[in-house]
Amino acid sequence: MPKTIAVLGAGTGLGRSVARRFGQEGYRVALVARTTSRLDALVTELQGEGIEAAWFATDLGERQELPGLLEKITARFGRLDVVEYAPSGLVWLDVQTGVLDADVGSFEYPLDLLLRTPVALARLLLPAMIERGDGGLLFGLPVTASVPYPQIANVGTAAAAARAYFHNLNVGLASTGVYAGLVQVAGMVAGSESARHFIQTRDPATLPEPLDPQRLADAYWDLFTKRDSFEQIVGAAGQ
Repeated sequence: MPKTIAVLGAGTGLGRSVARRFGQEGYRVALVARTTSRLDALVTELQGEGIEAAWFATDLGERQELPGLLEKITARFGRLDVVEYAPSGLVWLDVQTGVLDADVGSFEYPLDLLLRTPVALARLLLPAMIERGDGGLLFGLPVTASVPYPQIANVGTAAAAARAYFHNLNVGLASTGVYAGLVQVAGMVAGSESARHFIQTRDPATLPEPLDPQRLADAYWDLFTKRDSFEQIVGAAGQ
């Protein structure tokens, strides 16, 4: 039976490349994001490359929708073999807070999207994966999970907490046949909505060279297939 990956937070940069990378390996692809027009275009593109794909519109910040989302995906494709979760960097533009201005409330949304939603996903997905002894949970975080950026301290702190959870998950699953891994993104992702935003609103000469999303997709594939490390950092702070 063909295997299936669900790409949660599917965008035109990282999500598209992960879907294509796994699709080229024979995986069917379920794309999940909020914007139906973007999802429809991505599915059409993948299908044009011979990759079986379908989209499912969901706001990943609404955790109560996750059981229904997974039910729809499995009704369409059968079991889920791999789930990749990486919210778009664009979502942080209106909520990022510097460390000197941060209060308790400023951490709620980043913690919801980067930690609480992945925990809820893991609770829903892991029982079946562990029972059959195979599967993968792949996560993407900004490099603020490891490197301090005081100007976006609320996002970075939540990312660091999420990284700690993912690392513990990786170790806890070591003997089950199920893998959990993390890719940290150290830079703008070429072709993504957030990269386009910065190019349009800032002097391009002041911006770093965007990361090739294929590098990120390859990092996911290497982590999942080799399973000899927990994470890779791709970009200026890593490789």
